[in-house]
Amino acid sequence: MIEPTLLEQRRAGLLLHPTSLPGSFLGGDIGPEAFRFIDFLADSGCSVWQMLPLGPTHEDGSPYQCLSVNAGNPLLISLDWLVDHDWLDLSQLEIPRDSAEYRTQCLKLAFQKFSNKNDKAWAKNLKVFTKKQANWLNDFTLFMVLKEVFDDVSWNEWPVALTHRTNKALKEARIKYAEQIAQIEFEQFVFFTQWSELRAYAHERAVKLFGDMPIFVSFDSSDVWACRENFLMDKDGQCEFIAGVPPDAFSDTGQRWGNPLYDWDYLQSTKFDWWVQRFATQLELFDIIRVDHFRGFEASWFIPADEETAIIGEWVKTPGKELLQVLNENFKSLPLVAEDLGVITDEVVELRNQFSLPGMKILQFAFDGDSRNLYLPHHHEKRCVVYTGTHDNDTTLGWYLALDENSKRFLHDYLGVDEEAYLDMPWVLNRMALASVANLAILPMQDILSLDSSHRMNEPSTTEGNWSWSFEWEQLWPSLSTDLNKLIKLYNR
Repeated sequence: MIEPTLLEQRRAGLLLHPTSLPGSFLGGDIGPEAFRFIDFLADSGCSVWQMLPLGPTHEDGSPYQCLSVNAGNPLLISLDWLVDHDWLDLSQLEIPRDSAEYRTQCLKLAFQKFSNKNDKAWAKNLKVFTKKQANWLNDFTLFMVLKEVFDDVSWNEWPVALTHRTNKALKEARIKYAEQIAQIEFEQFVFFTQWSELRAYAHERAVKLFGDMPIFVSFDSSDVWACRENFLMDKDGQCEFIAGVPPDAFSDTGQRWGNPLYDWDYLQSTKFDWWVQRFATQLELFDIIRVDHFRGFEASWFIPADEETAIIGEWVKTPGKELLQVLNENFKSLPLVAEDLGVITDEVVELRNQFSLPGMKILQFAFDGDSRNLYLPHHHEKRCVVYTGTHDNDTTLGWYLALDENSKRFLHDYLGVDEEAYLDMPWVLNRMALASVANLAILPMQDILSLDSSHRMNEPSTTEGNWSWSFEWEQLWPSLSTDLNKLIKLYNR
């Protein structure tokens, strides 16, 4: 008997970014609370932990516009782990724990103590790591140092020699800032070491880690600075066109993301080497990867860079088929999920199906009064992932409370309950997701805690107040794990 692949088995999981974990310091991390969350998942019958991208963010905190597609966010490093390894003495810090600089200062102290200890075994591990990850780490570390040196301005505003990456300028900078570079190498080493331990523990408890990969890259990133030949831009970083999506039912002006577009002809000439390396790093971190804006693997919306909205533009074809073929040739297993929300063409569906990739079904999108709506459970298929909502949606309770009367009546009719009957939202939709024929069902943590709109993670098209939500263990009622486990067993997940 052939064992089904990871995405062909009925599973249930929760959506929660590590920053949303409780923490004794400012923001959640991948320390003890992450291990406790894995225990909660396993005890509840959940075998998948889905999260957002793990890269270092800009000041807005968005994990979808990272400073690197490969690096880990050093602010997720567990300080408790550093203390346990005797690399950090918290009594040395005089700044408050809720200070934005607290974690940064802790990491600097940890590197000093690590260096002073001169532990040969750990020093060797660090050297092995830096050598293994050199293809992206060398550029990333210098990029981050220069960002700090030049007051965090974008790389295209640095001195010309560094913007253009002349050999002389790069060599001089690496020598001049060797100590700061070593600090960042240490931070990445610690992040990946901690993550490896977390992933091993998750596997011990039969929990798979489900990551997220934005298809496009932030302009102000080490990837664009160091590898701009992969992108449609001139040597100064000027782009004639930028990425986004055209107007649709959710936006009259479309979405102007501003990311640089790929030079797919060049990438294809290199056998997509940059993409292969990017996926290799992600597969070190995750068991499953969601490709955000999978639509871009079939065609990308080219917006003239001088346009203020995304109204004007055109779809330009992408060699997604060729890319996915190369990826499948390079990796023994490629457990991808296609984020196929929004206006999806037959060509996108064909590409997704050609490589047997599950798409996404969002229950909050289902109840518009049309029984032909493809998000309704009776249209689901096994090869898909069903969600109540995502990180970009309102919480399900908030969504339900804001529904217009027609949509609410349709929902009640679909459930077969009296219009005046009390609906135990969001657990009605939680149960619906778990009952779906979809192989994988994912519930946002806010929805199993029955939280309202004030607890949503992100509101698209806004730049403030996002990405900061976290929960407390006290919000979990005593029987929650048992209640969730009972439903998961009931629906054979």
